[in-house]
Parts: sequence; C-alpha cells; structure tokens
Amino acid sequence: MTTRRSYGDDCAAAHALDLVGERWALLVVRELLFGPKRFSDLRRGMPNASPNVLSQRLRELEDVGVVRRHKLGPPVSSWVYELTDWGHELEPVLTHLGRWGRRSPLRTAGSTADISVDSLMLALRSHFDPAAHAGLTRTYALNLGDDHFSIRIDEGHLDITRGDERAPDAVIETDPKTFAALLARRQRLDEMTGAGRLALRGDVDSVERLFDAVAAA
Repeated sequence: MTTRRSYGDDCAAAHALDLVGERWALLVVRELLFGPKRFSDLRRGMPNASPNVLSQRLRELEDVGVVRRHKLGPPVSSWVYELTDWGHELEPVLTHLGRWGRRSPLRTAGSTADISVDSLMLALRSHFDPAAHAGLTRTYALNLGDDHFSIRIDEGHLDITRGDERAPDAVIETDPKTFAALLARRQRLDEMTGAGRLALRGDVDSVERLFDAVAAA
C-alpha cells in the first residue's frame, strides 16, 4: 500500500480527507462518475495533472477502495478505471463542493480555462429541477466532440451515462465551451444553432425543455 500522509485526527471528516484530500484525488472521482475511463482518457480530462501524479493518485484511490482497475474484454481489451459503489457515494460531496465554489468571490465566471466534460455533466445533473417538467420522458444523445453521453429523463429523474444512446429522441452536437455557456445561461439555444456552434436533430422541442429544466450552472 502507498505510504500516505495523515492528519492524525479522529474526526471522520479528517479521516475522509486522509483518503481523498490529496491534490487531484476528487477530480479523479469526478472524471469517473459517469463511467469507466482509460488512463489516457483521464489525462485528457485533467491535462494539468502530470502522468506521475495521476498514476500515484489512482494507486492511492485503489488502495483505499474508492477506485478499481479492470480489463475490458474483446474487442476493446484495454485496462480501465472505474469507481466502486463506495466511490460513487462521493457524488453529492462533489455536487455541494461545486455549488459552494460557484459562489466564491474569487472565481471568474466565463473563464477561458479548460473545462472537463465530466464537470459539465455533473453540473447538468446537479442543477436539474425534477419539478420543472415532471411528466417529461425523453432520451438524448449528447456529443461533445469525442465524448458521447446518453441522457435519460423519466418522470423527473435524470440519468447520465458515458457512451452512445442507440435510439435517442434528440441528438445534441456541440463543443464543451458552448455547452458550458448554455448551462450558465450566457447563450441561448437558438443563438448557438443560428451561429452554427450547435447542431440538433430529432425532437428539438424536448431539447428546449431539457435546458428549461436546468437552473443556471
């Protein structure tokens, strides 16, 4: 097991920080919330984390049971990392931490810094208002460049998984920064489609209803 630093404090919060408080650890969890990833995919989602540091965080998270590594069968036959059930329980922690961080007076809204597509998916899920369209049942294919997600809404519940949706009611194709602007209400759907920055196919009305049900992130 990797040698770890400890606060030496019996508080449960201190123990939790012993486990996931190292730099990049919670962002690794964020990157795996919506499905398994290869090491190269994790690097793409966290370009500022060096390969050595990322490898160390993954080993540490494996050691404590937050992450596991396994090999996919043919035809992929590659090693991936995924969250354990216990690791998935960190989602509300990240959700509340993100809400707290968005209210920071030091944060620059609309920053040009890179943004992870998984952080956008977390924002989409955490800002979805189930009461806005309680009767809406739809599936969406969301393609953000090389990152594809399946979004399903069923009676007020929104579920997001990594991968292609086989029979979506609507397809949304755009880039991460445009999608972030839509979530933050800095741009409107019709403006982005008119400018050619976003393409829609299928039930366009249901796409508008999806964004109407998401509070500004």
